[in-house]
Amino acid sequence: MEITKKNTSLLPGFLKMAFTMLLAITLVSCGGDKAGTESMLSGTSSKTWNAKKELNTEGDKEKLTDAEKEQNIQFYADGRFAMGGASTLQTGTWTYDQGAKKLTLQFEDQNVSENFDVLKLSDDELRLKAGDGSEMIMEAEK
Repeated sequence: MEITKKNTSLLPGFLKMAFTMLLAITLVSCGGDKAGTESMLSGTSSKTWNAKKELNTEGDKEKLTDAEKEQNIQFYADGRFAMGGASTLQTGTWTYDQGAKKLTLQFEDQNVSENFDVLKLSDDELRLKAGDGSEMIMEAEK
């Protein structure tokens, strides 16, 4: 009889632990992921993003130059991109790893790629962190 009493006293502790774990999993899955899907990045065929704000490596806001304000990047659903402004245009391919929250831009005819951490991706905002720690906040063209 004493053994049964000890076994039943473990049940409330186990249930409390199971409930806590379930709650933690639910909170993480509902609100923890701010990096959206590929279709949020490119739309159904293409989507254009414009620079809105830049933060330096210390997290301080940097004033965008006139040239930076004119720049945009257009992501195509087939994995191509075009980046330009004023009189410049660079093209290439892009890949987005949603699980790792990484965006890679491979420039055409160049042995150069840019890799970014995707801090936020929604239908209207894209926040990228470069390897040097600086951040670019972009908004979708309406």
